[in-house]
Amino acid sequence: MKKVLIINASVRNERSYSRKLSQFFVENWKVKNHQDLITYREVGTEIIPGIDESWIAGAFIKPTDRTEVHQKALRLSDELVKELKEHDIYIIATPMYNWSVPSGLKSYIDQVMRYKETWKFRSGVPDGDYVGLLENKKMFILSSRGDTGYGENEKNEHMNFQTTYLKFIFGIMGVKDITILSLDNEEFGGEIFESSKKEIFESISTLLV
Repeated sequence: MKKVLIINASVRNERSYSRKLSQFFVENWKVKNHQDLITYREVGTEIIPGIDESWIAGAFIKPTDRTEVHQKALRLSDELVKELKEHDIYIIATPMYNWSVPSGLKSYIDQVMRYKETWKFRSGVPDGDYVGLLENKKMFILSSRGDTGYGENEKNEHMNFQTTYLKFIFGIMGVKDITILSLDNEEFGGEIFESSKKEIFESISTLLV
């Protein structure tokens, strides 16, 4: 049995296409992997607080040296990091907001980017050589975007601070097996968007056969 963590990042509910992607993904996943445990983490419609000075002070000292203030500041972070460690597969469903990720997802990432918990320096001191501590994990990124051409060597690649950022930051934390599936052309609507939807749902179905 695998443990699958679904992270939904859209601030929209019924009108969110990234949520439709994660729902469709889970429905198809369960057909073949009905014994797997599915957990949901909401970072779009539920507030994930940003980190503050107490958080930073507590995160970079020994746990035994943390005061009650530090422990309180890190409480949610500890929960989120524990959740990541306990799950085998991550599905991040996120729209592209202003060519990047929603603020809730960025806050979530800040909370789980923890020194000596999800990453460390290889030598033990700042050396620019990062070692990820989330080992043997698999990630699927399900993105929805208004425009198109954000893939490698495409016209808008230089404007993609969404999937490229997610792949990079989770790679730093040790997640190297990452599959990206993107639904584009939402802002255009009509036939071009319908074609994009058909293509992405077929891709998910084929991937999970």
